Amino acid sequence: MKVGLIGLGAMGAPMARYVHAKGLLTAVGNRTQSKADALAAELGVRAARSAANFADCDVVVLCVSLDADVLENVAALADVLKPGAIVVDHSTVAVETARRAAAMLAVHNIAFLDAPVSGGAEGARNGKLSVMVGGDAEVLARATPVIDSYAARITHMGATGAGQATKAVNQVLVAGINEAVCEGLALGEKLGLDPDRLLPTLLAGAASNWFLDKRGATMLRDEFAPGFKCVHMLKDLRIVQAIARDSGVRATTIEQALADYAELIERGHGEADTSALITLKRG
Repeated sequence: MKVGLIGLGAMGAPMARYVHAKGLLTAVGNRTQSKADALAAELGVRAARSAANFADCDVVVLCVSLDADVLENVAALADVLKPGAIVVDHSTVAVETARRAAAMLAVHNIAFLDAPVSGGAEGARNGKLSVMVGGDAEVLARATPVIDSYAARITHMGATGAGQATKAVNQVLVAGINEAVCEGLALGEKLGLDPDRLLPTLLAGAASNWFLDKRGATMLRDEFAPGFKCVHMLKDLRIVQAIARDSGVRATTIEQALADYAELIERGHGEADTSALITLKRG
């Protein structure tokens, strides 16, 4: 199996290394060519300069930022990939974008999986991502050797779009947990509690969660090196807001998080980790 990977950011680059470790990686591509050139040289694979450089790939993995980026790459790949190839999209985009991408590729008998991930940059670096997949089960079975190289869990959620729908639910929970943890720890600071005692106490009880465990100590030290950037959270929340609006649910958590991350970006924290939210909660 020959695999290409497009999008070599904080998530894509470590994922490419895991695919390479399985002996499957053939080509890498990135909007900034120097990133593709550097990783290709490191791993001894092809640095793509256009979609044509992926023509011999059986599977192409996308890990890009925006809906427009996904559709642009899919349109280019549709013209060069062979019938029976698979495009696996790990980006977080709208459900309708996933369906449009699948339709564009289906015309050429190329399969598509919408397969957003959760676990952050740490999950990518550790090969422990949770992957939520929409699309045909048989196609997923063929792509599993690739995805499994960087995943802790792969779940087939249903037809095309179901992966992105699951990611929307995931992001509501993530946003709400972030709000609660940052607010709670800001209160703990104001009350003069010792973080070395507070954090393990919280983590031992019902308040324990991934964000508190991975970000609690660093945010209290005002360290906001990105695992997941504020600007990316805001982008995801806008997608989730539209899905929630169409679904008719009360979306108070989403609305609060949208306002907060928009304010963080206005304050110049767009490239900081989402735990920079504590700077707002301190008042």
